[in-house]
Amino acid sequence: MVPAGKPTEETVMSLCQYFVAGDLVIDGGNSNYKEAGPYAARLAERNVHFVDAGTSGGVWGLENGYCIMVGGSPEAVAIAEPIFLALAPEGGYAHVGPVGAGHFVKMVHNGIEYGLMEAYAEGFEILSKADEFDLDLHEIASIWRYGSVVRSWLLDLAELALRPGAGFDDIEPFVVDSGEGRWTLEAALERDVPVPVIAASLFRRFESREKNSYGLRLLAALRNQFGGHAVVRAGEKMPS
Repeated sequence: MVPAGKPTEETVMSLCQYFVAGDLVIDGGNSNYKEAGPYAARLAERNVHFVDAGTSGGVWGLENGYCIMVGGSPEAVAIAEPIFLALAPEGGYAHVGPVGAGHFVKMVHNGIEYGLMEAYAEGFEILSKADEFDLDLHEIASIWRYGSVVRSWLLDLAELALRPGAGFDDIEPFVVDSGEGRWTLEAALERDVPVPVIAASLFRRFESREKNSYGLRLLAALRNQFGGHAVVRAGEKMPS
């Protein structure tokens, strides 16, 4: 469970020399699903299994359990299934398909997440501009969690981020994208699937690196709430 791309590749390949037939490698990071097949093929040369486990739950997973989406052969997944069942809440684990399927499902999950977060951000942007009503945005986030059709865990996290003293006003509206939104858009283009919401939410993150807004600060705060992703505080240097 290391950063996607080169760190994952280097980790898997450097450990190859220590593997023996019947061993199992589980990639639980947010890797590109297209990399899973080559990893599995390389390990198969040594009769080592490979499983890709898309994992959601962020920094709260330890408390609430992790949603786990697994790709791999039935034989390989069976070896590790007790681990997945132990980590996931009831109903939160599935073997979704062959090698690559776990990371593909998690990728699309994160693309959806981009769109949901953007919708909340835009709505609260409108509320923040309604000066004539002097709205308490934390209070609104709080009451929407009860009985509202837009209630969700992301809204719970928005309420946490907007609590007085939580430091929301110090957050810069710089929203990083860690790759999954781009890959989801690429997958949609390859399959001729229109995804205007996911595409717009990705481009909105690019835009965040050039302008200031309430909604963009909320996007940054939400990423920090669910995943522990770093935020840029006022006066800090923006990441490159």
